[in-house]
Amino acid sequence: MSGSIGDNVFRASGVVAAAAAGRTGTVDWDTTTKTSTFTATTAEGYFCNTNGGVFTVNLPAGVAGSIVAVADYTRTFNTNNLTITPNGSEKIGGVAASATLNVDGQSATFVYVDGTEGWINIQETQSSQIGKPPFVEASGGTPCTGAIVCTNYKVHTFTGPGTFTVTNVGPGSPCASNKVEYLVVAGGGGGSFGGAGQHTNGAGGAGGYRESPGAQAGCYTVSPRGASPAAAVTVATSPGSYSIVVGSGGAGSGANNCHGASGATSSALCIASAGGGGGGANPQQAGVAGGSGGGGPSYGGTAGGSGNTPPTNPVQGTAGGAGVDGAPCNLSSGGGGGATAVGAAGTAACGGNGGAGGTSCITASPVGRGGGGGGGSNTTGGTATCGGGSHPGTMCGTANKGGGGAGASQQTPSGTGGSGGSGVVVIRYQFQ
Repeated sequence: MSGSIGDNVFRASGVVAAAAAGRTGTVDWDTTTKTSTFTATTAEGYFCNTNGGVFTVNLPAGVAGSIVAVADYTRTFNTNNLTITPNGSEKIGGVAASATLNVDGQSATFVYVDGTEGWINIQETQSSQIGKPPFVEASGGTPCTGAIVCTNYKVHTFTGPGTFTVTNVGPGSPCASNKVEYLVVAGGGGGSFGGAGQHTNGAGGAGGYRESPGAQAGCYTVSPRGASPAAAVTVATSPGSYSIVVGSGGAGSGANNCHGASGATSSALCIASAGGGGGGANPQQAGVAGGSGGGGPSYGGTAGGSGNTPPTNPVQGTAGGAGVDGAPCNLSSGGGGGATAVGAAGTAACGGNGGAGGTSCITASPVGRGGGGGGGSNTTGGTATCGGGSHPGTMCGTANKGGGGAGASQQTPSGTGGSGGSGVVVIRYQFQ
């Protein structure tokens, strides 16, 4: 394979090509990449791969009209420099010392002129053109970075804080290949304390649940929270880095008269979901408002907390259920609100069930997240789905599903409410 580098520049320099064994200012490119120090041959061009480390190109003995060219094969000269060293005491650009190529994508063509100036760089580039696909390219996410789903789509799952870094985008409309779909779930609220001889306290609400419609990345099934006006997000390479925050779950309360702690906010791509509200506490302290509201305590049949706080459109969650005060025997607290359904009120028979969460196929298979916690009772505790905690059973919300923690009851003397589950951020886009 051969290429002509610098024909016109070479002739303009006034160097007579015939003086160098008939050279006309071209090099023949050696397409076997170089990865370690070597001595160049005149009239040859070399693709140098410094990905594995720095090395040196030794120039041949200078004869007027000799020509050598090099190019950055992997665009790594900035990280691992390429050194160009003249033969013996010969010069490069009038200086008897080595030259360093240290710009990614750099290439250079050297011609030997005479003993005064030695090798002169007659043509140089400091960037190389690369093919760019008309799709989003990005990195970031724990534990999986860019897992391929459904053949042509990638998913980045964030189970903790991180950065979603976009390195390429497509042209946008009509292919919309500069858009990404998202699921942002906040941390669930904690349930409240329930001790022997005490009224029961409320369950935690689910973390706020926000989702895009899914139409730009494979038309997968989304939850009702992906309805209009929710929309995919347009991303860009400038600034290109998007901070990701994953909210923690709120702690369950271990003392009477204390609410469960609310969950923490999750955010990504300028989409923020509020933490779930903590479960309400006795005496007559309502469930806390949040992405979804915490359930109310049994004392006085107190109300649950409001959902969708602060308000978003579509709504990010629902209200918690009220408690029921059937003293002295039927003391049941309300279930925490869920992403798609309100928490149930307590009844004489049992604590209120947690509100239903949302189910999305953004990661290729259906996963339920954002369920409210089940309310406590001195009879039977409320149940929960989609990551919410239940009593009796697993009281804490499931990690990275944003479920609310269960409210404790007299069935567990000096019982601590369940903690809410942490949230999650998922980003999906077409990559090919």
